Amino acid sequence: MTKKSKPRFVSKNQDVLQLGVAVVFLILVGIYASFTGASAAGLTSSAVWLLIVAAVVGAYMAMNIGANDVANNVGPAVGSGAMTMGWAILIAAVFEVLGAVVAGGEVVGTIKGGIIDADQIADPNRFAWVMFSALLAGALWLNLATALGAPVSTTHAIIGAVMGAGIASGGWGLVNWSTIGAIVASWVISPLVGGAIAAAFLYLIKRSITYRAEKTEAATRMVPWLIAVMVWAFGTYMMLKGLGQLVKVGFVTALLAGVLMAAVAWALLRKPVARMAARQDNSKDGVNRLFTWPLVCSAALLSFAHGANDVANAIGPLAAIYEAVKQGAVATKAATPMWIMVLGALGLAIGLALYGAKLIRTVGKEITELDNMRAYSIAMAATLTVIVASQLGMPVSTTHVTLGAVFGVGFLRELLKVNYAKMEAVVYAAHQGQDRAEVEAYLQRFETAEVLEKKNMLADMKRRTNAREEADSTLFGKSERKALKKAYRQEIVKRSAVMRIVAAWIVTVPATAVLAAILFHIVAAVLG
Repeated sequence: MTKKSKPRFVSKNQDVLQLGVAVVFLILVGIYASFTGASAAGLTSSAVWLLIVAAVVGAYMAMNIGANDVANNVGPAVGSGAMTMGWAILIAAVFEVLGAVVAGGEVVGTIKGGIIDADQIADPNRFAWVMFSALLAGALWLNLATALGAPVSTTHAIIGAVMGAGIASGGWGLVNWSTIGAIVASWVISPLVGGAIAAAFLYLIKRSITYRAEKTEAATRMVPWLIAVMVWAFGTYMMLKGLGQLVKVGFVTALLAGVLMAAVAWALLRKPVARMAARQDNSKDGVNRLFTWPLVCSAALLSFAHGANDVANAIGPLAAIYEAVKQGAVATKAATPMWIMVLGALGLAIGLALYGAKLIRTVGKEITELDNMRAYSIAMAATLTVIVASQLGMPVSTTHVTLGAVFGVGFLRELLKVNYAKMEAVVYAAHQGQDRAEVEAYLQRFETAEVLEKKNMLADMKRRTNAREEADSTLFGKSERKALKKAYRQEIVKRSAVMRIVAAWIVTVPATAVLAAILFHIVAAVLG
């Protein structure tokens, strides 16, 4: 095979090769589990097989988490152009593994979110069946969502699955319905909060930097502060979430540690940022380049924290099965053998490497156009929302928050574009009958003017327009304004992508619950 034919062969058979690698990984997991994880004296053959198959399903779940969930961490950075797809996948895979192995914790929660009351399940074997059914249901749903290009909450998937399997095992009374109510509330609250914070950060950047005549000079002043705020947020986030399994840190202590890190970062980066800003063009693109490395660092840190926290969605139920079968115990917290931890970490990395690109493109490019400043705003919104929600005890999904932040950035851009189109209409109306070159020159001056000068120019334009009673109606009619507004919306935020993602969010918990209940009855019939 020639060098030219190799890439052609890979691209032509990509789906088959990806599936082949995934299947080989799962087979190797099963073989390893049969020699290491499932080896114990006194176990029946059915118990051994349950452990082996559960290990394979746990690895399958971890792969689907890597394929679907990691897009939240790197999607905005890839969509903005701060990172290439290849580098994003490599960095995310490395830091996901580090987070899972280093900070994943030796003890994990086996029932995510306390969704069911384990005390009502006295039989360890029955408890193992519940966890196995939940694990498989969550994995199948995530696989389907990834294939459809819909980023969903892996945490909500496993919560819904545990709920459904629990109901199938012990009835409706097994479920902690107050927890379910909090989760449903988070579907609405977390995307709205994430969107509002992201829009606020983006508007702050526009007002303080990109709406200024001297953009690089404004960036020299503002960017070090923006990076310092990012360091504070991510420092606090890592203390609370990324390293939470290793070192227990109080909320106030984490905030103060974040402030100290931010102060150091501001002092160290102020002059280098100023030198870098001086080398950039006095343009939006020049300002964007100043945010590249902060975005790369944020993607790495988010991946580390994700690996540390969400690996439990795969290995938590597996650890529960391991504990129930080998020790005969029903555990809401279980010690996690290193082989299970490594299995989860490798599953995250392999799933991301094989199938993560599709969801990364969805988050980064298919909803709205992103640049570095917008991606920065999204990262800040996701981090701050999770910090606040953790302190309030609200179960939020990073997927919902991040996608809500992407929506918020897109809708802000849409609002600003529509408002700017209205401003242009006022300028054109006030210049009716004048030479086109003169009008365009005025518009160019208007576009580069700072905010206060724009307001003064618009006030002058409106006075001119009012002097011509019919000027507004002859230039832009009501129907034309509606068409212009609709055109901007379609261009900036893709409604089809928004509706597809929101629909997937809404059905995740009930869909996984129904699927897990069906699987539980099948497992009980086979093993009972």
